[in-house]
Amino acid sequence: MITNILKDRSSKLFIFITAFFVANALIAECIGGKIFSFEKLIGVHPLNFTIFGQSGMAFNLTCGVLLWPLEFIITDIVNEFYGPKAVRAISYIAVGLISYAFLMFYIAIHVPGADFWFTSGKESDIPNMQDAFSGIFGQGMWIIVGSLMAFLVSQFVDVYIFHRIKKITGDKWVWLRSTGSTVVSQLVDSFVVLFIAFKIGKGWSWQLVLAICIVNYIYKFSMAVLLTPVIYLIEKLMTNYLGEAVAHKMKLSAMGKANEV
Repeated sequence: MITNILKDRSSKLFIFITAFFVANALIAECIGGKIFSFEKLIGVHPLNFTIFGQSGMAFNLTCGVLLWPLEFIITDIVNEFYGPKAVRAISYIAVGLISYAFLMFYIAIHVPGADFWFTSGKESDIPNMQDAFSGIFGQGMWIIVGSLMAFLVSQFVDVYIFHRIKKITGDKWVWLRSTGSTVVSQLVDSFVVLFIAFKIGKGWSWQLVLAICIVNYIYKFSMAVLLTPVIYLIEKLMTNYLGEAVAHKMKLSAMGKANEV
């Protein structure tokens, strides 16, 4: 049975996609604690604009958003070739393994450290290794819950919109269903994580939550549009790998039209 799975190209491809999807999501969660200035990254001064009465706003983003657009691209590709059930499956797997990772982080933070380890970082100007370790891996519970809930909800929104558009367009206009589903699902993702983590968890005002949501969404929307050609490239590579006949059959099956020729 395992040998047959490993010989089947569509199965091997799905295993690889799932592994990358989970790894990319987990890395995004791990590096999400660092905030960077997008303006400085592209070599301009912070804009300091005002949204919803919140002045001094700038494009300060978590490093996690650098990787999240890839999650939505993979979601659309899996939707295209394997269908919504497959997207739900890899989403549940990702959430389960990320939850497991956070549990392990929590345990690692709270197991007693060796005496010499606490001060071993002083040679690198790190006053306390335990504080550094906890600061990197110890995210707040509301942030973890918000992030996982936002991920699941946005995935399901993406799947729903993708297939609603595909029923109308058929195999045409990949860019429309990919970009359309992504721009909506990323708006949901941005709002849900901020609402749970900071409105509920920290009592932030609605104005501040919405202002930061808009800033994050502008970035995600822009990336969704800019990365549209990547969808076509990946689809072409997968079709070449699977063969046109197999790829076409998979797409029909993903739409619930497996009996069509």
